Amino acid sequence: MRSPDDLKIGCTAGGATHHDNDIPDIATKVRMVKGAGVFDYVDRCPPDDEFRALLKASEHCDLPVRVGGWFYTLGRDATLFERNIHKARLLGSQVHNVQVMTYHADGHLVSDAEVADFYVHAYEIGMRNDVQPSFEVHVNMWSEHFGRVEQVAALVRQRGLPFHMTLDHSHVVFKMDNPKEQQVQGMQADIAAGHLELDPARPGNVTKKWIDSNFVLLAHARAAVPANPVNTWARHPDGSFGRGIQYPFERPAPGEYLAEWEESRLDPWKRVVRDLFLHHAGDSASPLGHVSCEHIVGVDYGAGHKYSTFGNNVACARWLRAEWRQALV
Repeated sequence: MRSPDDLKIGCTAGGATHHDNDIPDIATKVRMVKGAGVFDYVDRCPPDDEFRALLKASEHCDLPVRVGGWFYTLGRDATLFERNIHKARLLGSQVHNVQVMTYHADGHLVSDAEVADFYVHAYEIGMRNDVQPSFEVHVNMWSEHFGRVEQVAALVRQRGLPFHMTLDHSHVVFKMDNPKEQQVQGMQADIAAGHLELDPARPGNVTKKWIDSNFVLLAHARAAVPANPVNTWARHPDGSFGRGIQYPFERPAPGEYLAEWEESRLDPWKRVVRDLFLHHAGDSASPLGHVSCEHIVGVDYGAGHKYSTFGNNVACARWLRAEWRQALV
């Protein structure tokens, strides 16, 4: 029988800022997360020059760094991964979120076999250090074609290992009703053929498959809506607008968001959270242990927006706790 404490709710350090034009230092971020009174941990894998400050702030505020994460290019970053796992162990982290980039260091699209090989490598190193790797569903990563997740999981399981993933379903939801975004890695062809269903309200949808397969070790909570508005308030260095993978969780004040806000548009995103929590509450084999709130100020997310990013994370954490309590009833 699970209890409310069986699921920890945290905030990424990237989400501990109100706006992108005034980003605090790491000590201030840890104090913000602690002071909100709704988070169990801060989620951060620090660069080397921030490590000591994060460790000190964590100890001073009595706020653990239970989770961290980084992005990796295959063929280049094996040593970086080992260094980050070592830092995670020293920080006391239990989970390391792994983002594997779409392309190999030599330029080719990484294959399922290459991702599976890296998973095995990451698992062996992580478990030796008591830090569980968790491979994320994310844009600009191998997993942006969502059908690949089950294929890689099958390859990993053939080697006798569990497959653990980070579910950031904002990346799934924003591609609903979004033909341009569905074209990435040719995913639209599989959707049209009926091999892949994105809508969480429909049978056989991809997020429910991952949840029911007990893949989800870690979740990231960032609100998004189908055909999420492109972020025309921020541009990448090449001049392109942000892709739009973040929607305010709570109603913004007039002028704080670039589109009209409709709470009902969040229903698909909220449905996935409820599916995840109900499954975790009812299945003792579910490995889920952490949910990190991750409304952030990146260009593809909330850069240029006027609402408080951190305020949205606090509101989201309160909602998550209420939903988890309800799932336990």
